Amino acid sequence: MEYIDKFKKVAVLGAAGKMGSGILLLTAMEMAELKLQNKNLNAVLYAIDVSADGLAGLLKYIESQVIRAAEKKTVMLRNLYADREDLIENGDVISQYAKDVLAMVRTSSHLSDAYGSSLVFEAIKEDPKLKVTILKDIDLNSDEKPWFFTNTSSIPIGELNEDAELKGRVIGFHFYNPPAVQRLVELIPSDQTLPDLIEFAKTYAKKLRKVLIPSNDFAGFIGNGHFMRDALYGIEEVEKLKDEMGFANAVWVINKLSQEFLIRPMGIFQLIDYVGIDVVSYIMGVMNPYLDKEDLHSQLLEDLLSKGISGGQFSNGSQKDGFFKYERGRPSAIYDIQTGDYVSLDEADKAAGEFLGSLPESFNWKQVNFSPKKNELLEDFFKGLREMDTNGARMAKAYGLNSKAIGELLVNSKVAATEEDVNKVLVTGFYHAYGPINNYFN
Repeated sequence: MEYIDKFKKVAVLGAAGKMGSGILLLTAMEMAELKLQNKNLNAVLYAIDVSADGLAGLLKYIESQVIRAAEKKTVMLRNLYADREDLIENGDVISQYAKDVLAMVRTSSHLSDAYGSSLVFEAIKEDPKLKVTILKDIDLNSDEKPWFFTNTSSIPIGELNEDAELKGRVIGFHFYNPPAVQRLVELIPSDQTLPDLIEFAKTYAKKLRKVLIPSNDFAGFIGNGHFMRDALYGIEEVEKLKDEMGFANAVWVINKLSQEFLIRPMGIFQLIDYVGIDVVSYIMGVMNPYLDKEDLHSQLLEDLLSKGISGGQFSNGSQKDGFFKYERGRPSAIYDIQTGDYVSLDEADKAAGEFLGSLPESFNWKQVNFSPKKNELLEDFFKGLREMDTNGARMAKAYGLNSKAIGELLVNSKVAATEEDVNKVLVTGFYHAYGPINNYFN
């Protein structure tokens, strides 16, 4: 089957969510451009979600994002619309493109509208039973025998394939958040995934200009395989410190350590908040049964959730409160589980500074990551760190070595094919300035 034939009828499940809306946007633009190149293509894209409120604003979001994307590729679009003499100005071309994209999209709250699709993108809740139920329902009611792209970040693809009886017609295609911006996609075929589906997925990723990293089919894959263990290490460090300095101060110490001393874009607890405490806890629960010699579980996260502290993001993209209270997207206070209140960040920052000690250099992640001398800056920074004997330097070296050990575990257990793949996932998907498998802390 030709690449274009799979786009005659497409469905995106969970289309009103942050991941689903991004997948919908990218797929809608790809379909519109295919149609402009092939006038006989009659394509329709169903945006399916249980949230009527979410769907209500979806088309406006898609339109605004399509216009922004079109403004960056007007030359290409002018070539696609070369036969339209009425489209004179760039604005005319952009407007027509937005209309053509939106003309294919149909919003729906009915799963039945996915029946008969040749291609289904699934971006619903990270719940194995729910995913299996929905995928199986669509498959049983479809003569097309659709190909399924699941955006799961943790559930083994082979398990979904077997439980939903899909006979190899499902592949893990894990976009990173937000899909329209993030370049990374993890590609996870199971042992049964059809070769034609794998090749199609590679072509689709290339058309979207994504960085495609293969992962073997083991719960958590590469990205969450590292992130969940890295997060658990940070949580365990808080448990060690909380009796000495109090819970809130301990959280800020480890957050500051993992951001400033490891030169990351955000600290580990801010990252947990961004993803969602509930999501992180759930993913750990999905992964844990597959781990023979590890216990990937955090009682702290469960205790926070029991108090209604969940993190994550609102539908408009703003940050919900979690470990931290946020003002204008930045931490402004820390939740103290011992008192049940948010406490001053200023006091915690002063205490953390005194406990950790100074940095080898005063630059931050942004200054390093976007510098043409990034590698040189990193070498100098970590050389200085290795020569220091402060609390911060010792703890950062231990944190960095643990991060490296996690990366090596993913390679040795054959989740990742190479050390380079692990490093690419953390650099591209998590925006780290360097990969975890390095010699900076040795």
